[in-house]
Amino acid sequence: MTDLFVDCPSGLAGDMLLAAFIDLGVPESVIEKPLLELGLQGAFKIDVKEQRSCGFRGLNVSVLGLEEEPKSRKWSDIRQLILQPSWSESLARNVHTVFQNLAEAEASVHGEDINDVHFHEVGSIDALVDIVGVCAAIEHLGPKQIFCGIPPAGRGSVSTSHGILPIPAPAVIELARRNKIPLANSEGLPEAELTTPTGLALMSVLANSFCQPSHFAIKKIGVGLGERELDRPNFLRICELDSCNDSKDSYSPTDIFRWQKVVIQEAWIDDLSPEDLSSFVDVLRKTGAIDVAYKHLNMKKGRQGVSITALVMPEDAPKLRLTWLTKSSTIGLRERIENRCILLRQSGFVKISCGKIKVKRVRRPGGGITCKPEHDDLLRLSLSTGKTLDELRLEALKASEQFQPEEEWQW
Repeated sequence: MTDLFVDCPSGLAGDMLLAAFIDLGVPESVIEKPLLELGLQGAFKIDVKEQRSCGFRGLNVSVLGLEEEPKSRKWSDIRQLILQPSWSESLARNVHTVFQNLAEAEASVHGEDINDVHFHEVGSIDALVDIVGVCAAIEHLGPKQIFCGIPPAGRGSVSTSHGILPIPAPAVIELARRNKIPLANSEGLPEAELTTPTGLALMSVLANSFCQPSHFAIKKIGVGLGERELDRPNFLRICELDSCNDSKDSYSPTDIFRWQKVVIQEAWIDDLSPEDLSSFVDVLRKTGAIDVAYKHLNMKKGRQGVSITALVMPEDAPKLRLTWLTKSSTIGLRERIENRCILLRQSGFVKISCGKIKVKRVRRPGGGITCKPEHDDLLRLSLSTGKTLDELRLEALKASEQFQPEEEWQW
């Protein structure tokens, strides 16, 4: 099984994704088959050419619309169209979700009902080919997970059916906001639309995370070229990677740990009572903090205060931020983004002479596995049986060979 990494340093667009998948080896028949099942025979032609951008090779895909009267379709029209064919459930779901994301973004920026949204830019035949084709390519490859680099925001302006719009386009900004997708600063890049609504909508549905994988074991590379001439290579690369094998009976030396971005939130507070401090720390954990720690310190005017630090996943940072400012007395909050490396872990239980004990297993560098019995279970059995914590812990560790998992290995 493989992973995919979509590297998009100079742009993220539907036609570039489609070209890269074809260059990666996805047959054109895989892309055309679901389109023909939509009843689009004779409505399009896919033109694939090998070209160069600033001396680097790749494939360029142009979709030629052959409809005598190109349609400006509403979301309701597209929804009816894609619900008709006998596609697989996953392909139909992905295509539907991509278009729905686009419809919701367009409805928001134009203040319209979602069913009344006209897809002038993304409802034409080329966008149908890009979206259905990319989703079909993913279905064909069946990756375990998809990583996507942070898309460049772009700058300048672009001409659309709605007139001259600033870059990033309103739909791109709305898609990024709704799906919590970071956009890279485009300072130093040429003035151009680098990330399109179609490209971002596709990755918002198909990508598992917007970051580089922790390690590269590259099997194949597909390169898709953009239409625009830039002052640098205008390409998008899709790397097919050997994925981490997370089964309990196997281990690869390259799968030691995984890097993960986290947000550190911190405040110094000098007017919380011990009871309020305990309550607030509990609220932070219940609101989604990975962990919370605090330590006492001397603050201005000799006051005794406390430094509270919460470890938070980036997607949970906004709601935790609100918790700090509404559930504590602080009037400010510090934040910073850091990396942490984490090991594979698995939760389950073991059976000992006097009951069940929850156990967490961790896979260490080198392939070894360590086990840690949960203290709450040890304490519960100690109180009910009279055995010491050390006796129960030793018995649980001896029974670890009969570990019964309650979940798969996970990061």
